[in-house]
Amino acid sequence: MLKRRHFTALPFALLSAGVFDHALAQSDPTAKVLVIGDSISAEYGLRRGSGWIQLLQQRFEKEGRPVRMINAGISGDTTAGGRSRLPALLKLHQPQVVVIELGANDALRGLPLSMTRDNLTAMTKASKAAGAKVLLIGMQVPPNYGPQYTRDFQALFRQVADTEKTALVPFLLKGVADLPDPTLLFQEDRIHPNETAQPTLANNVWPVLLTLLPKR
Repeated sequence: MLKRRHFTALPFALLSAGVFDHALAQSDPTAKVLVIGDSISAEYGLRRGSGWIQLLQQRFEKEGRPVRMINAGISGDTTAGGRSRLPALLKLHQPQVVVIELGANDALRGLPLSMTRDNLTAMTKASKAAGAKVLLIGMQVPPNYGPQYTRDFQALFRQVADTEKTALVPFLLKGVADLPDPTLLFQEDRIHPNETAQPTLANNVWPVLLTLLPKR
């Protein structure tokens, strides 16, 4: 009988511990921001910890805000790649905000804009279904892709944001790629922003991201 009571009580004890752990997780005031992106998020060519996502994390810490930035950037990733790995990331991290910084590699590969739009829309819907707010990060491509393609690519981020009613940073590289001599703020490949440009990228995201986080 002692053994029976011992083993009967054990599942109850484990269940109680699980409920307690769940309650602790629910009471955690830290807001998690998941950034799913490409090389511009993944600090390609930069010192680790010097990219715009880490700069945002440092700013939150300096201001004493309970926010944790989760960098899920992978160099070379496309919207299709992001779409395929997003469900596991949502389940693992359970973020309050999802920042989607993808699309540039779609354009570099000449993928159909309709595919990019569909993938961004699906990622936005999946994030919202998981209870997260969404921030889309817009990008632009050089004019050598042709004026129509350039305009259509730039417009698709606004289209998705308007349709899905999500926040938008129209152009992550504003103040970097649109300077009279933009090469000053790019690495030698003239594709990836250098370390000096990272505070500008962080500043472009900061005010919009703040609107999606709990008030202080």
